[in-house]
Amino acid sequence: MLNISNNMSERWISLYVENRVGVLAKIAGLFSGKSYNLDSLTVGTTEDPTMSRMTISVISDDATFEQIKKQLNRAVEVIKVIDLTQTSSYKKELLFVKVFHCTKLDKSELFQIANVFNAQVADYGKDSIMIECVQTKRKNDDFISLLKESYSNIEVVRGGSVAIESISKTEQ
Repeated sequence: MLNISNNMSERWISLYVENRVGVLAKIAGLFSGKSYNLDSLTVGTTEDPTMSRMTISVISDDATFEQIKKQLNRAVEVIKVIDLTQTSSYKKELLFVKVFHCTKLDKSELFQIANVFNAQVADYGKDSIMIECVQTKRKNDDFISLLKESYSNIEVVRGGSVAIESISKTEQ
């Protein structure tokens, strides 16, 4: 877990919510209405088409986080709130990076870097390349930092992390 300050740290919540129009806006509104900043939010339909699962990351202290969980539990559209902060879980984030103005040597090096980070070249052109990386937020941060050191013209698009409780109780 990322330690931001003495009492502020990264917290993770997973929500099962009704899969209907306006639920995402209502949940996001709960956060903005209380001036809680969302670090990451993803949502997708589950195996049950009437439910969606949200994964939310916030930076907060203990008291604020408890208040957030209480407010989410009171929302009619929320079916279940799961605190993943201290739970063994798998968390992955989707990242796309475009690198522009590449030489052939640059492309060769980028293929090697992608391989080291277990990423894939998703697309390429005459002087550019796009890499897809599905890793933890920290590994994606490292990947971006490495690319920024050598390449001045990059474009980054990140999706929020998705998370699920682990079966074997080992954290990923």
